[in-house]
Amino acid sequence: MLPTNRIALGRLQSLLPIVLGVSAFLLVVGPRVLRPTNIGWLASGDPAQHYLGWSFFRNSDWSFPLGLNPNYGLELSGGLIFTDSIPLFALLFKTVSPLLPEPFQYFGIWVLLCFVLQAWFAWKLVSLFAENITIRILGTGLLVFSPPMIWRLHGHMSLVGHFVILAALYLLFRQHQEKRILAWSVALSVAAMVHAYLLAMVLALWVVGLAQNLLARRQRSALAALEFVTVAAVTVTVCWQVGYFSVEGGLGVFGGYGFYRMNFLSPVDSSGWSYILRDIPEGKGEYEGFNFLGLGVMFLAIVVVPILLRGDGMLRETVRQNAFLSILLVGLFFYSISNVIGIGSFEFRLFELPPVLRDLTAAFRASGRFFWPAFYLLVLFLVLVVVRGYEPRVATFLLGIALIIQVVDTHAGWRGLRGKLMARPVSTWVSPLTAPFWDQAGQRYSKVRLLMPQYSWGHWVSVGDFAARHRMATDIVHLARQSPAMLRVATDLAATATSDGNYELDTLYVVDDRARAAALLKLDSSRDLATEVDGFTVIAPGWKTCARCAMFGRELRLEDFVPHLMIGDRIDFTKKGNGMPYLVRGWSYAGDAGTWSDGACASMLIPVLGRAPNAIEIEGNALVSHRHPKQGILVKLNGRLVKTVSIVSADQVRLEIPVSDEIQMGDWDGQLVLDIEFKDAARPKDIGINEDDRLLAFHLTSATLR
Repeated sequence: MLPTNRIALGRLQSLLPIVLGVSAFLLVVGPRVLRPTNIGWLASGDPAQHYLGWSFFRNSDWSFPLGLNPNYGLELSGGLIFTDSIPLFALLFKTVSPLLPEPFQYFGIWVLLCFVLQAWFAWKLVSLFAENITIRILGTGLLVFSPPMIWRLHGHMSLVGHFVILAALYLLFRQHQEKRILAWSVALSVAAMVHAYLLAMVLALWVVGLAQNLLARRQRSALAALEFVTVAAVTVTVCWQVGYFSVEGGLGVFGGYGFYRMNFLSPVDSSGWSYILRDIPEGKGEYEGFNFLGLGVMFLAIVVVPILLRGDGMLRETVRQNAFLSILLVGLFFYSISNVIGIGSFEFRLFELPPVLRDLTAAFRASGRFFWPAFYLLVLFLVLVVVRGYEPRVATFLLGIALIIQVVDTHAGWRGLRGKLMARPVSTWVSPLTAPFWDQAGQRYSKVRLLMPQYSWGHWVSVGDFAARHRMATDIVHLARQSPAMLRVATDLAATATSDGNYELDTLYVVDDRARAAALLKLDSSRDLATEVDGFTVIAPGWKTCARCAMFGRELRLEDFVPHLMIGDRIDFTKKGNGMPYLVRGWSYAGDAGTWSDGACASMLIPVLGRAPNAIEIEGNALVSHRHPKQGILVKLNGRLVKTVSIVSADQVRLEIPVSDEIQMGDWDGQLVLDIEFKDAARPKDIGINEDDRLLAFHLTSATLR
């Protein structure tokens, strides 16, 4: 009976971490997110991106690589990984999609799995140095009630998967080395199919483990080389299949490194996650570096001080035995705090980022996340010191007090999360698109596009939801990473459509305020409908030739959005000015001092009331530097070449564009269209001015009719 009892006891013990994980999930999150048709808790921000990415992927044809998601983004599209839709689950559930209800979300199941696996691998780690069941339970609890992990429930569902870090740490510390290649291949593959940041951390831990094994001669060189080649090949293949390499032309410079950093005081800054400790003021982007230890863990940090001061060298010996890991942790710490150091509300820049690091920081700009491995190793080390330094009953008491404090005090932070996640379940999102027009358009068109394409347009959730429900493809999306090169491709396609009024008949166009003039300038009003529906300007190609298509609202005309001007009027192209409606295409957003051209050519529309002016006086300045000494500009007015000029100074310039006699005396229709070609447009990034990736030439401040 004794062996049978031991087997039964072992099975019971293996259930304990699962019970702990489920209990923590129910306490912090609650059960409502598990309902597959409940999408109410995913209705805004990053969760909406995650759900929409999955919804489009689910209803699209299979592709190769498997993780491509072409209907969510069209030309802008990349892999499923760039919507943070957890490809690990998306690929699994797509295989059984016909059997699933509509809508269907797996993010609640994912969060539950994260809590369970967090507990499972925490249990495995604590078991490496503790045999006492109670101590294992308490140590596991401290690792499960990790504020940085739970805080990610605010919106980054894939980043709740901290269990992959614990799994990597377990593989790093376990004594037996059997099946290393298989274990690390699985760990890195799972991390790759969850999130790129987690992959980077697990990858670093694997390399450290490989180096430490070689140094300690626990692994032969040939076997280590085989492991490196095999695991790397498997990881690269998985990354390829889930879409990491689908962003053509590179990720571009998104900025953020040095802003989304960890504050130096983050481990002791509660940021609202403590009833007792006050929040420490910090920088705006440092929420990404939220790494509060929790009051319970801080209590442990105090009680281990006497043990560490005994001089038995526990800390020194631990560092010595894990030299490469210690070096890695120091490197991750410095990367997490970035080159701009924040200490509370005070900050200073240590150094300018060298060019060689810019691509790395563009991909991993939220550097504050990279403290996570150090966070878990610190908690684990504190538990280890308590277990090794105190007798079992005292250690159990101290860990028990620490866990109680940790759970009760961090309730200040996660109680609000629970309230949101336990909101009444709903299976539809509230949408501003309520007019019958949208259902008719959803049946008629297979795509919905934005004029002009841009990053994260303000209404991407509403239009994305509309497109998903009607199985339409769209470029109105929000992506974690997006290629500037592909955005230019999409912009060029849109510019071609507006320049000749040849809109795709299978596409509904939603028009941004900045693009109204471009969209209406060459519109074929005998065929295509331009109208406003629920506050959105839309162009419906071929709508007027459709016998079953009902008319909605008032038709829009160019003069509805572009006010007429008279001789002597001045157009102001600053942020507070009146210039936006007159810019047709090829211009960036208005700034405090004016508006930059963006591309090799640009257009401007000037409707005139009364007689034509003699000239248009344009003021601005050009992108000129010692490395880029001139800007060649060619100007056409109503299709006629009227001026060429070479600007050799970055100072304010005035360009007088003459209005020809043919225009003044001819069949005057009241419209002046300026087409400007920039012969020497350049990217500031390429000529050493700054990291701006736009193709710039002229900074427009005003235009005056003379």
